[in-house]
Amino acid sequence: MFVDRIRIMARAGKGGRGCVSFLRELHKPNGGPNGGDGGKGGSVILEVDHHLNNLAHIGYVPHQYAKNGENGQHKQMSGRNAPDLVLKVPPGTIISRLEVPPDSPEPEFDEFGAPLVPSSQRLLPIPDIGTELEVIADLVEPGQRIVLCQGGDGGRGNRHFKSSINQAPRRYEEGWPGENGQYLLELKSIADVGLVGYPNAGKSTLLGALSKAQPKIGAYPFTTLEPMIGIVEYPDYRKVSVADIPGLIEGASEGRGLGHEFLRHVERCAVLLFVIDMSGLEGRDPYDDYALLRKELKLYRAELATRPSLILANKMDLPGSEENLAAFKKRSRRKVIPAAGGSGEGIEELKKLLRKAVEQKNSADDKE
Repeated sequence: MFVDRIRIMARAGKGGRGCVSFLRELHKPNGGPNGGDGGKGGSVILEVDHHLNNLAHIGYVPHQYAKNGENGQHKQMSGRNAPDLVLKVPPGTIISRLEVPPDSPEPEFDEFGAPLVPSSQRLLPIPDIGTELEVIADLVEPGQRIVLCQGGDGGRGNRHFKSSINQAPRRYEEGWPGENGQYLLELKSIADVGLVGYPNAGKSTLLGALSKAQPKIGAYPFTTLEPMIGIVEYPDYRKVSVADIPGLIEGASEGRGLGHEFLRHVERCAVLLFVIDMSGLEGRDPYDDYALLRKELKLYRAELATRPSLILANKMDLPGSEENLAAFKKRSRRKVIPAAGGSGEGIEELKKLLRKAVEQKNSADDKE
């Protein structure tokens, strides 16, 4: 199952308690204090792993708690530091902080330090968010890390409290609690090119023709329910990533259909490819489809309307496509690329144009 938006509760480990101990040996029956320090609690860390493409592995275990540090020992031996809890996330993950209700219960742990969480709470619902969230990090590069919750420091043992007037202190420190909080993790797919089109416009077939990806293909709307990224390879080993994203319908900017689930993944794409069903077999006018797609993008985020884009006239191998293309060109002043994902017509030319558009966009970004 593809999961691209989850809520988690994270808690770093508490530091270990300092030790109260005194040196007792054969020839030193009344030795001084030698209690060691407690170990540091484990931190909760997020790390980008480019082999991942969704957040399901964390979404079904939303309570993420690092272990506590060990208590200090006698003979000035410090307790062991707890290992950090490293959670792997895919590139393009945005982390935001959620407000924790003041009456939220403290988690309970078993004898091994594992959280006792009822099965009914293992999938945390995402609350309605009416205000802008505090974005902590935007993780994009493979290997990039962020400390989500810092582990608590260990307490000092009694050897630190020895003085000239108190040679046998019994004072020690408890370990410090680790940081905790609730967080919203959102995945926005990273791709060079995003395929934008109505359901059943042939985007999945087109992706299969452009790359070695094998998306689900069917003769019905919303065959694609989750983003899929394919890689277009060129003879000089250059690669361009193309994202097939669920189809867009009117009202998507307000959440209709797959709405925001679609539009979230468009934001990351450097270039947009509008895939228009030029056959008109769905009973819609191709130019009206194009105009509505641009409108929905603009309503969702104005910047998307100015993103570099290309127009693809798909399904040109079907009856009526030539006439519809001629009418489309009369109403649009932009260049239209004719192609057919099913037969492979125009695919090689499309590959060249996609590469050119992506390189131009990257070059413009480098100059800024």
